[in-house]
Amino acid sequence: MKTGGSGGGNTITGLNFEKKVSFQSLLEKVPGYNIRKITGKAGLGVYFENNLVARCFRKYDFYQFLSEEGVNWGMILSKKLLPDDALLVIVRETLFIIEVKYQQVSGSVDEKLQTCDFKRKQYLKLVASLGLKVEYVYVLNDWFKKPEYKDVLEYIHTVNCHYRFNELPLAWLGLPIKK
Repeated sequence: MKTGGSGGGNTITGLNFEKKVSFQSLLEKVPGYNIRKITGKAGLGVYFENNLVARCFRKYDFYQFLSEEGVNWGMILSKKLLPDDALLVIVRETLFIIEVKYQQVSGSVDEKLQTCDFKRKQYLKLVASLGLKVEYVYVLNDWFKKPEYKDVLEYIHTVNCHYRFNELPLAWLGLPIKK
């Protein structure tokens, strides 16, 4: 997304990531969106024009959600995975695991990018009984456009995971936008 949005009279069509930012705080800045607690439920509700369209979970909130749904994660996995952000888009019945990777120097994140297949499959096991699909997506900054990342970026796609540079379009997530 470019500053001020694009098309449709400057409607915001995506979330622009810079460094480590809160997914929820970015979403709340989009016209028509409101993020608030759902009484008695894990995580936060994502409302578009006062209609619940998604639920957000960070770290341990995701396991509270599983518990609410009757999923005993300990019977499925040997160790918890703690998502930076998880977004359950209700209409798509899809859980998006969103990992923001922002680099300015070489480091350990290089190898972390190669773990998406394993993690996606673990999340799939966790939500299989709920009938949910799982999409695993990295939001990367321009550092990862360097030629030395070509192989790992290709790998991410070959294992049915995704990456985006600097932004996450709302339509790609299946979320509505204000017209």
